[in-house]
Amino acid sequence: TCSQGEMMFASHVPDLVILDLGLPDGDGLDFIRTVRMDSAIPILVLSARIMESDKVAALDLGANDYVTKPFGTAELMARVRAALRVRMLTADNGTGFGGVYHIDDLIIDCERRVVSIGGNDVKLTQTEFNILTLLAQHRGKMLTYSTIIRRIWGSMDEGSIKKLQVNMANIRKKLGIKPGDNRYVINELGVGYRMLDE
Repeated sequence: TCSQGEMMFASHVPDLVILDLGLPDGDGLDFIRTVRMDSAIPILVLSARIMESDKVAALDLGANDYVTKPFGTAELMARVRAALRVRMLTADNGTGFGGVYHIDDLIIDCERRVVSIGGNDVKLTQTEFNILTLLAQHRGKMLTYSTIIRRIWGSMDEGSIKKLQVNMANIRKKLGIKPGDNRYVINELGVGYRMLDE
């Protein structure tokens, strides 16, 4: 469903989305709108809708490609590879979802989902890893609380900021950052977090 897709997208931070437009609880176009508010991740639409207007609507909203049913598996896989190649080429501009980030002795390997400091692995939960990766992808840029929350959890509620602060406190502790220390991640109270660009 659209709602399940939004939840999975927010929690798993995938490399690519393959999306059908005919979903039980809404239109796949709504999913594209939601994702494109914060993310440039590749979206490949796979749909039985063959009208040009449907294709134009999906592409104008931000879909990267549109494949109509029936389709050949080889063609679909080729389009997936093409979308991921384009994504990798843009991964270094701060909007990518791949790569390896170095900040002093901190290394974040997005593809292997490994974080280490001075060669020692740091054990993070999936949510903590996703937050750290998001900050790394936008290193040098202040990300507001609401931006981080929407990207990680999909929506804000009354306890969202507290939930983010608890996760950030755990991340900072696991990275060996003491209170008042601005190593790796800077917290601007009431605004958000910024990873150092080094």
